Amino acid sequence: MFKLNSFTKIGVRLYLFVYLIFPYSATSQTEKFDLRRNLEIALNSRNLEYIKKTIKDEKNLKISEKFSKIIQEFPDSKWKIKKLNSVNINQEIYQLKVFGKKNVNGESYILESNFNFLFSFKNGKITNGTIKKLFTLIRNDENKIDISFNIPDKVLTGKKYDIDVILNKPLQEIMVAGGIEIHQVESFLEQDISLEPLVSGGIFKVTRAPSKPGIQIWSGIIAHPEGIITFTKSVDIVDKI
Repeated sequence: MFKLNSFTKIGVRLYLFVYLIFPYSATSQTEKFDLRRNLEIALNSRNLEYIKKTIKDEKNLKISEKFSKIIQEFPDSKWKIKKLNSVNINQEIYQLKVFGKKNVNGESYILESNFNFLFSFKNGKITNGTIKKLFTLIRNDENKIDISFNIPDKVLTGKKYDIDVILNKPLQEIMVAGGIEIHQVESFLEQDISLEPLVSGGIFKVTRAPSKPGIQIWSGIIAHPEGIITFTKSVDIVDKI
């Protein structure tokens, strides 16, 4: 029997990588390819020094702490990086994918995160780093829960938009709990989320974008008899599309 009371409040570790600002110090196409490869190697080998020495500002400590947390929670995490085309000649775009797995009390938790990293560079150092299209899942259900996430990547300022997290299979007599919260970008590693019964078969929320451009971060959880799914999604708030 699934006991909802045991999930009334869960401290959910949600792994956003908004402050993972990566090194860039090249000009030719060959050097750019080498940087992408070197960065991927550094992330997979946990080479924090390589990352810290190429950061322009004083965010080194924050980056190291957050990267260390990812390593601690998912020691076998694997990083894949792909360079995307950019319409801005002064800006580069990397697509990053992170996969990880860990065991806790006999349960296997899988991490999967995808995001784009946009940045420019000055004097061989990274600057103006921004994360777009972030979507992170951590789940221990062995993909048994058929779930869909309908959350936009981009919304106009001041506009209403829908957030739908849908359990695709009929719930019947199964008791499922869930919750979702918005929080500031600076508070992205841990989030306490209060759970409520999901009698409608998912999380359905209508919200309004802020009046100024920026980034909204949504964090949520689904507690199901088959397991637990936590998720994080960024929404880019823009003044024109």
